[in-house]
Amino acid sequence: MNTTVLFLALISVCLSVTGQVLFKQGMTLVTQQITVNAPVFTWFSALLNNASIITGLLAYVASTGVWLAVLSKTELSKAYPFIGLGIAGTMLLSYWLFDEPITSYKLVGTAFVIIGIILLAK
Repeated sequence: MNTTVLFLALISVCLSVTGQVLFKQGMTLVTQQITVNAPVFTWFSALLNNASIITGLLAYVASTGVWLAVLSKTELSKAYPFIGLGIAGTMLLSYWLFDEPITSYKLVGTAFVIIGIILLAK
């Protein structure tokens, strides 16, 4: 995998993580506004009127576009493990932005994922 493809893969992962963080932020706002038992239309309306959800969807679309560029230039079996980096990025941003705890289990699991990515990328 050359440097350009690696860079594109990392951009795709970053956009995906950004989408997840925006989804969480948006859903936190939505669930403060409506109840779980609200009609589907109410949920749909709340989601479509939420800037974080819409921006998260756009981040996912951009991530997919960049990912397609990655797949056009390298083997799927070499590229796909990089998706696992999203686990580490999401864990760190969740800690930083949402005060979610980073437990020893999360750290060990994430370390295994990163080690696996390094091994598969060779």
